[in-house]
Amino acid sequence: MTLTTTTEAPQVHRGLAGVIADYTAISKVNPETNSLLYRGYPVQELAAKCSFEEVAYLLWNGELPTDAELAEFTARERSARALDPVVKSVVDTLPTTAHPMDVCRTAASVLGARHELAEDSTPEANMKKAIDLWAAMPAVVAYDQRRRRGQEPIEPREDLDYSANFLWMTFGEEQVPEVVEAFNVSTILYAEHSFNASTFTARVVTSTLSDLHSAVTAAIGALKGPLHGGANEAVMHTFDEIGIRSEESLEEAATRARAWMKDAVDHKKKVMGFGHRVYKHGDSRVPTMKAALDKMIAHYGRPELLGLYNGLEQAMDEAKAIKPNLDYPAGPTYHLMGFDTPTFTPIFVASRITGWTAHAMEQLAANSLIRPLSAYNGVEERHIEATQ
Repeated sequence: MTLTTTTEAPQVHRGLAGVIADYTAISKVNPETNSLLYRGYPVQELAAKCSFEEVAYLLWNGELPTDAELAEFTARERSARALDPVVKSVVDTLPTTAHPMDVCRTAASVLGARHELAEDSTPEANMKKAIDLWAAMPAVVAYDQRRRRGQEPIEPREDLDYSANFLWMTFGEEQVPEVVEAFNVSTILYAEHSFNASTFTARVVTSTLSDLHSAVTAAIGALKGPLHGGANEAVMHTFDEIGIRSEESLEEAATRARAWMKDAVDHKKKVMGFGHRVYKHGDSRVPTMKAALDKMIAHYGRPELLGLYNGLEQAMDEAKAIKPNLDYPAGPTYHLMGFDTPTFTPIFVASRITGWTAHAMEQLAANSLIRPLSAYNGVEERHIEATQ
């Protein structure tokens, strides 16, 4: 009997591109409508009709809340908003040269170590930990921006919704409804996006039966990267490189932006805020976020930013036919609101905690250790020669 062996190279999916790793009932991109769905609802509908609190409830529970459920849910969130004094003292030990994402990562870890249910991973305990972490992160993000500006922290207000309170703690004044609405839209759009890099990281950590805060801490580390969450910051770096001139007209700014993009394309420079692995016909979240940006541009009277935005988008489309992703309109929106550029991705963290924790709980409910194989391409087996 002759045995045969195969010498065919294994099929490797770099970056796990195209690999279906598991099932999820939390979100999907519907290819027929090019819509991102949260529990079946198109995200653009949720952004138009719901508060972030309602969307968080939906992601965690599978259905939108009734009025009574929403009242109880928001009361729980508002009671957990205060900045933990121990977390504040730890943040104060970090240099202001550290990236704000390092602050978020550290704060999430400290909050986890101090949580009363730290070692309890029952569904009830994880839901409480998820709500507590989601409620606490805005205070961390807001305080970190304020301390970098030499300002004292602002106490949360229980009479404001999640988005309005986030803005209150950051800037120390109530924002007009238009600004709160635009911020609310951004948090909903950033809340969840299937098995993206940071969410998959959270699921991998959860699959080892580690705790919820460890999963979120690891996810924050993944989100920090410019190929993932850091792209919204990179968009503003591009605007800054081109030059933001408040006295400039929309047309003048667009002309300079197109020239910058042509040079970037000619020199094969990577331009952040464009393209997405999942979307082949443009990021379905962009029109909703762009509408919010347009309102902020009108509210603050900054047409030159729209000129830069349009010029870059048009030039990229003409040169590469590549569409913007969510980070492209989100970056200048946060800039107009007054957030420092390094704070953009921490805002993303506060929002995506809802998606991360929903996935962690889903992973735990039907867990299997995530442990892929690899194809070895190193030196073949060899041995240490005996010393002569």
